[in-house]
Amino acid sequence: MALVLPAAAQTNPPLIPIPREYHAAASLPLSSGIRIDCEQLCDAEDAFAVADLKATLATRGIQTTEALSAPHIFTTRSSSQMGKTIYQESAPAGSPAAMPAAMHAEGYSIVPDKDGIALTADTAAGVFYALQTARQLVTGDGPAAMLHMATIRDWPAMPIRGLHDDLSRGPVDTLEFQKKIIRTIAAYKDNIYSPYFESTQQYASNPLAGVPGASMSAADARELVAYAAQYHVTIVPEQEAFGHLRHMLIWEKYQQMAETPHGAVLAPTEPGSIDLIDGMFKDLAAMYPGPYLHIGGDETVDLGVGRTRADVDARGIDTVYLEFLQKIVKDLQPLHRKILFWGDIAQNAPEQLKALPQSFKDQTIAVAWGYSPSPRGFEKQIRPFTDAGLQVWVAPSINNYRQIWPNQQQALDDIQEFTRDGQQFGAAGQLNTLWDDDGESLANMNWYGILFGAAAAWQPGTSSIPAFQQSYAQVFHGDVNGLLNQAQNELTAAMSLLHDNKLGTNTDGTDGLFWVDPWSRDGQTVAAKIRPFLSPLRLHAEHAIELIQQARLANPSLREADAIDAMDFGARRIDFLGLKFQVCDEMAAGYARAQATAAVPAGRKVRPGVYSLLSDISSVNGRLQDLTYGYSQLRDIYEQQWLRSYRPANLRPILAHFDYVIGIWQARIDKFRAARLQYGDSHTLPPASDFGIPASPTPLNPIE
Repeated sequence: MALVLPAAAQTNPPLIPIPREYHAAASLPLSSGIRIDCEQLCDAEDAFAVADLKATLATRGIQTTEALSAPHIFTTRSSSQMGKTIYQESAPAGSPAAMPAAMHAEGYSIVPDKDGIALTADTAAGVFYALQTARQLVTGDGPAAMLHMATIRDWPAMPIRGLHDDLSRGPVDTLEFQKKIIRTIAAYKDNIYSPYFESTQQYASNPLAGVPGASMSAADARELVAYAAQYHVTIVPEQEAFGHLRHMLIWEKYQQMAETPHGAVLAPTEPGSIDLIDGMFKDLAAMYPGPYLHIGGDETVDLGVGRTRADVDARGIDTVYLEFLQKIVKDLQPLHRKILFWGDIAQNAPEQLKALPQSFKDQTIAVAWGYSPSPRGFEKQIRPFTDAGLQVWVAPSINNYRQIWPNQQQALDDIQEFTRDGQQFGAAGQLNTLWDDDGESLANMNWYGILFGAAAAWQPGTSSIPAFQQSYAQVFHGDVNGLLNQAQNELTAAMSLLHDNKLGTNTDGTDGLFWVDPWSRDGQTVAAKIRPFLSPLRLHAEHAIELIQQARLANPSLREADAIDAMDFGARRIDFLGLKFQVCDEMAAGYARAQATAAVPAGRKVRPGVYSLLSDISSVNGRLQDLTYGYSQLRDIYEQQWLRSYRPANLRPILAHFDYVIGIWQARIDKFRAARLQYGDSHTLPPASDFGIPASPTPLNPIE
């Protein structure tokens, strides 16, 4: 009989997502390769899934063979006699002879046999997901690989499971990286990919949108749709159609439909607003032929400030907002798509939601979002829509925006709680989100939260965070020692120090901490808060670097090398952030001592002398040089990281920020050089304020 796993359990080998029912059997060595095939009547979709698994294993040095003596993975549909037998062997005693309805769309069964494992499903999607689980049942690489046999019955808790990808806040993924995202989320059983556009999709109806080189073309869209279909992933394009349109509304042509001059919100009262939306979404529908279109509609903060002020004052902002939403949906009705909209504004008007026409409710899906864990849960984001008879998806976040490394603990808690509540309160789907608010986020830092989101949406109830944390590195990277799990935990601990101490929680996030000058007014405010835990912050980051190196030395064939490089870079950036505040305090103290030493009466010897103290601040191995070198080295790595996943567009401003900050510290090096010359000429030193050094809170004596 299959073992029904409790929520906190994990399998051996670890699997992501964790199957509903799992019972381990023996393991087979794959030193002579593995045979992967499907029944003679295998259709094109199943054949693609088999070929995809073969290609994946080939990248791991695992040979596929036609030899009948080799261990095998055998695939068939449940409508065949063999498929019926496989299902019956996987099911608990007394189960119906055929797969239950819950398993039909995407469920599957796996059973061991004398030569390996056999799997079956009702549909092509189910076969594909069964083979993704089979991929994880193969551990190790090359001749050392093993096939772990098991009895499994599995199906998803939520029919909609996806990733929302921000392409409008600076980074724009390359087409090849989008394909990698699709392959990866599909491997962990997601079935939706939703690219987010403000002005980064090119439209025939709106040539002013979509700057060349910084946007997706129609050809890109068509190629991506065809590619995703092979992996049972539907593309759901989101084009903001109400707010978040500043990059589009900067064009003079659109000023008559902007709520405020060159603002971010379309004015509902202007006829041109619907005309603009209509053209873009007709183009989108032609490029992305799936069942959904997403119109955004979130954070319309300027509504009622400009052109619609009188209307909002007279009728209320909820009425004006919902009325325009209805106009958009009615205009798009001929496209015969389900229309998604963000729920943050409409959720505040539950009675008006109930009063909406049934035609609107039938055509729309509300996407409730919340990007931080909540002690009260997420019922208030979901229930206004389900109580009104609207379909709902939930949207947690991987908490990567404005962060030098994603805030993993916040992300895991948010994903776990929001997805659990979505399942409890009737949400049909989960759309995990990543955002690039300040344009600095790096895509290869995001996989941890992406995979947990996929797991939480597939698994029923409260997904176990510890089980995921203990299995991620083995499944995603092939790190059998789990060293990369420990490295992730160290980075999580470092980011939690910054978050729990209320640092990096403002609009600048921890990216702001990386750039801030510790000697500036804002930097001094931060310094007072961060000083008590600079050492543990850096030790967490440095331990992560050590663990990453140990993992690579233990297994030079670790998978997803770009993601490991991103971990290493994140750790180095955190460590440098801490170092910057430490050395700035040390330089301020050193210069104060140099000033005190310079004032010592002639003839009295003091050690270290002024020149030594100044050299410690700025010289061949000075602390100022530590900062310029540090920023410079991180700049070069950052550029490499960016170009591994993003188009070159919009990289320059971030590199310019690096150069600007390097310039600040380089200028201080020049000023310290001048200070040494001044001391040689007059035995005096300029005031600390000349270098931007803040006044020391207490006078310092020379070191004697």
